[in-house]
Amino acid sequence: MIKCFDIFKDKSKSKCKSKWRAGKSAPELSNRSERGDDVKANHGAKSTGSMPSAQSKSITEMYREREQNLRVFSLLELKEATNNFNRLLKIGEGGFGSVYKGSIKSADGQSPPTSVAIKKLNTQGLQGHKQWIAEVQFLGVLDHPNLVKLLGYCSVDGERGIQRLLVYEYMQNKSLEDHIFNMAVPTIPWITRLNIMLGAAQGMAYLHEGLEVQVIYRDFKSSNVLLDKDFNPKLSDFGLAREGPTGDRTHVSTAPVGTRGYAAPEYVETGRLTVKSDIWSFGVVLYEILTGRRTLDRNLPSSEQKLLEWVKQFPADSKKFGMIMDPRLQNQYSINAARRIAKLADSCLNKNPKDRPAMSQVVEILTQTMEESQGTSSDSRSLPNKLFRRTEVASTSKQIPRMVQA
Repeated sequence: MIKCFDIFKDKSKSKCKSKWRAGKSAPELSNRSERGDDVKANHGAKSTGSMPSAQSKSITEMYREREQNLRVFSLLELKEATNNFNRLLKIGEGGFGSVYKGSIKSADGQSPPTSVAIKKLNTQGLQGHKQWIAEVQFLGVLDHPNLVKLLGYCSVDGERGIQRLLVYEYMQNKSLEDHIFNMAVPTIPWITRLNIMLGAAQGMAYLHEGLEVQVIYRDFKSSNVLLDKDFNPKLSDFGLAREGPTGDRTHVSTAPVGTRGYAAPEYVETGRLTVKSDIWSFGVVLYEILTGRRTLDRNLPSSEQKLLEWVKQFPADSKKFGMIMDPRLQNQYSINAARRIAKLADSCLNKNPKDRPAMSQVVEILTQTMEESQGTSSDSRSLPNKLFRRTEVASTSKQIPRMVQA
């Protein structure tokens, strides 16, 4: 992944080149970090879309109003929940650290224990502290059925070093990546795939258009789409999320970060970040879902290793389009719906960011496509209950101690 690691240095004194990346209590970002990594605004060109006003509250300000919604766990509680972080309970690992399945006792001691996922910061890693703060603050504010729910956190500074942990709702079916690329698990049926596309789009539309501040996810990929027991999707991992431009600003400028194969080319080249960067990443994942192939797979013949180059040989309107479809679907899908999805993906992958659709338009197209596919698949999984809609987050005021500035 591409990541700029000098997160605590004065940006005027340190230049950090882009790289691909393969406090004491409640988190609080410094003022400089509230709008992104070394954010600079383009004052010359005005935005053509509807942007939050310059007076809109920042994520940090909104977090302060409702930070008591998160439970503050002790390290002892989380050790007990995971049998002292037993390796047998480890369910994932990434740049941040390890993730364990745990069982948390209720705060009142009356309700039954809750299964959770506990992410433990790798104190030797380079991604950690700042992304931990961002994750707590964003998920402490965001509230949508298609975003993973953060239940609480643990922050301890001791003689043996820092401990930073996050506690999430447990997602029984792991990630989209685990199902579409792993031949050892049953394949996801067509209608379920459409449901996942639609739910992920609804979650992203909420980030882009459903709050008083615009949120750019910046790390949309199949491994960050988690699936609950009913295969409903929820976006996870908000450590790289950033607030979007406000007023007449067209973008924010940051050191490029993200994952190879998913990051929008104009963002990688210039560091200029907009919601249209997320749209590009969404288009990549649409093709992954259609084909069952990774965006980059060195195990394939050289002409097929780069997914976006390979699918260009099979245009959506061509007779040979069906050749890109995941063979594990065994032709149990609507070819017309698949063509529509491919065309939608192509529009998301427009070279010119301004030509890419808004996420609300993506939701509309996916909703229509799913409705048309209902009668052409033997899979009986039902439609999601609700389309994307703006979600108001209630304000609260109880305060808890805050993290030192990052």
